[in-house]
Amino acid sequence: MKQEFQMFAAYNSWANRAIYDAAAALSDDEFTRDTGVFFRSLCGTLNHILVADRIWLKRFTGRGEAPSALNTIIHPNFAPLRIARDSEDKRISDWINGLDEADFAGRFSYTTVSDMRTISQRLAPALYHFFNHQTHHRGQASAVLTMLGQPAPNLDLISFQRGEGRPFA
Repeated sequence: MKQEFQMFAAYNSWANRAIYDAAAALSDDEFTRDTGVFFRSLCGTLNHILVADRIWLKRFTGRGEAPSALNTIIHPNFAPLRIARDSEDKRISDWINGLDEADFAGRFSYTTVSDMRTISQRLAPALYHFFNHQTHHRGQASAVLTMLGQPAPNLDLISFQRGEGRPFA
């Protein structure tokens, strides 16, 4: 199971680099333009992914900063947001790499952001959500890039596995 989550962490980093590489071609106006997606703009969407990652990593590890609102804009400008994203992706990979196989069957408890309930659950199912959530919102980011006339990158997991992720396939 650990190898599976190492693969998801590596895929996550690869896919984020692809989205950020494509977004780097946008003007500041395009990056912050309200395109009607759930978090309004590419800026809002990419910030939300970072916000959610920080919230979940705080839940998983007990360490790090965790915003209290899902629509928090951590960095309104692209360059510092990209640096923060790269740092968070490394943090995710390092944490996954430090887990033992038995850790994935373990339980953890946390308080939800939206309604302040205490939840206790096994780690593995929460990790599936964690990585799936990122994929979901990267799909929205891809749509925003397309709306703004920027070619969206190929983010298919199988493309990652056939290339950079070959050791995991």
